[in-house]
Amino acid sequence: MRVSRYRPVVYLQLSLLFLDIFINSFGDLFRAEDVILLVLYIIQDVCILFELIVVFLVFFNTYIFQAGLVFLLIRKFKTTIIITVLYLLLSLGLHVWTMTRKWGDPEKYTWQGGFQVLYVFQRLGSVFYYYYYKRTCLKLGDPRFYQESEWLRREFARVH
Repeated sequence: MRVSRYRPVVYLQLSLLFLDIFINSFGDLFRAEDVILLVLYIIQDVCILFELIVVFLVFFNTYIFQAGLVFLLIRKFKTTIIITVLYLLLSLGLHVWTMTRKWGDPEKYTWQGGFQVLYVFQRLGSVFYYYYYKRTCLKLGDPRFYQESEWLRREFARVH
């Protein structure tokens, strides 16, 4: 895959990331309507899942993956993969907990103990997620991943 072909994928990834930021920032403004909030949460969780799928699809298009050196990609991007999965789990947990506590009574006070902790961890996790995911998007546009190069030979020699 040439870098020019990667541009639409980067735009897709950044659009999904922007949608996630938007829902994190403004989702609470829609708390009066249970169904709207539920739909927003579902959209956010699906976007996070799609972002993870897109990263793996980009992995599959790299020369490194096609050469059978998957461990190089996993090693290089394992932090992003772990943070994305943790962020997805934190978001799912927060969304389920929010909806079970607020459904039918949107003005109900839900900010007790464990909920506050989960909310803070989800928001802190989102900062790390945004940073590492965007960094991964931009790094995967590097032409070294899509052709044989001196860097790949050095990496392979270092492992074997």
